[in-house]
Amino acid sequence: MSSAFKKQLSSVLQEGFVIKRSVFQSCLELYSMQEWNLMMAKINKLNRFVKKNNDFIRRFTAGVKMVDVDASGRILIPKDLCQFAGIEKQVVLSSAVNIIEIWDKDKYEKVIDDAVVDFAELAEEVMGNTEADELS
Repeated sequence: MSSAFKKQLSSVLQEGFVIKRSVFQSCLELYSMQEWNLMMAKINKLNRFVKKNNDFIRRFTAGVKMVDVDASGRILIPKDLCQFAGIEKQVVLSSAVNIIEIWDKDKYEKVIDDAVVDFAELAEEVMGNTEADELS
């Protein structure tokens, strides 16, 4: 972990992290304990007697592991999660707002390059109507 990255995360390093399979991509998601606790608070509100909710919870938490940063600033990614994400050698850390995605470098570059949707159109569709959202 670079010293700049380590400095930015200094307040959360002691608490450890949660690493899990991504819901939508062949990558991993790294949560600070604070973010994980917020997510679990949302999930704990789901009624487990509704089958879809129970199925979601099971799949969302599949492969969840607690990880710590070692003295050298490294996180050991469990082997089963490396296999899920197809991590071979080099990794890319990608910010996803409140979590960090961990990708195999080649897979990440392919996903970025193979984007079927034109990013300008996607950006307009997702972010373009902020005024209308604020007025309602």
